[in-house]
Amino acid sequence: MINKSTIIPLLIVTLLIAGCSTGKGRYERIEGYAQGSTFHIIYSRPAGSGVKSAQVEERVNSLLTAIDNSLSGYNKGSLLSRFNAGEEIIPDSLFIEVFNRSKEIWLESSGAFDPSAAPLFDLWGFGFSNRDTVTQHLIDSALLLVGMDMVSIEGSGDSIRVTRELPGVKLNFNAIAQGYTCDVIARALDDFGCTDYLVEVGREIVCKGLSSRGDKWKVGLDKPLDGNFDEGANLQEIISMSDGALVTSGNYRKFYIENGEKRSHTIDPATGRPVTHNLLSATVIASDGATADAYATWMMVIGEERAMELASQRNDIEVYLVYGEQDSMKVWHTDGFPIYSNDSKK
Repeated sequence: MINKSTIIPLLIVTLLIAGCSTGKGRYERIEGYAQGSTFHIIYSRPAGSGVKSAQVEERVNSLLTAIDNSLSGYNKGSLLSRFNAGEEIIPDSLFIEVFNRSKEIWLESSGAFDPSAAPLFDLWGFGFSNRDTVTQHLIDSALLLVGMDMVSIEGSGDSIRVTRELPGVKLNFNAIAQGYTCDVIARALDDFGCTDYLVEVGREIVCKGLSSRGDKWKVGLDKPLDGNFDEGANLQEIISMSDGALVTSGNYRKFYIENGEKRSHTIDPATGRPVTHNLLSATVIASDGATADAYATWMMVIGEERAMELASQRNDIEVYLVYGEQDSMKVWHTDGFPIYSNDSKK
């Protein structure tokens, strides 16, 4: 049987033994808190490279601080928070990259993925302000402010600015920022010459090469049971992967019950309301974390049937969907999704 301590649950990393050595170098780990969640990084320090653990940790912490100061909606002094407060801001390279990628996926998804739906997230209590009583009038008013075509980055150099069509237009990068953060840290590890690593930020994963055991990274997908906060205790599946990004989006942790109805944190920008379909979770493997993060949200917005259709049309992503009712879950996945095929895991 597989020792579960060597499996990395998607929703929390069960760290491998730090300090293990292979022919490729010594494995190290960095962990802490960032973006309202935890992060865990396991990497192999290149043997004979002269790279010091302190150098890597200093770079990682510097990048996390920079991203927090740019993209966090919880940091009231960040560029994003200042923009949402109505200020004119000069975007940095991080903000520009995330904004541009978000706009690309917004167009590609016909608006299903939409960071400008921030007023709707706030209205339903899943954004950066307290929830109020929701009425159709408030929904309609918020919808008037939604659409990535209502916000632009204009100019260049010292004159570059983020502009909006109407006062009240806001942004929320929560559905892409943590995947993007994994990408930024992975690039830094590449620059240090690291060829084997796993980066997990807020439960989003980017990995490369092999684990300290000399095989692919093992990742566990949690079963999407409502209120399942015991991360890694009840696994839906175990997969084996390398050189890619993996993100799961679901409605089983961030929700509340109101008037007997479940209000999930996945908001459909077309209707302005929480989704009501039967897709419980969507796991996406892509070449980078930002894409995997945004696509997983896209699929949670459109539901299982359209998500299956979308995944079947693409050859650049692998997808694993869990749908149905809590007591009768069904699974669908693309043929190339890397399920760990060892009968002893059961």
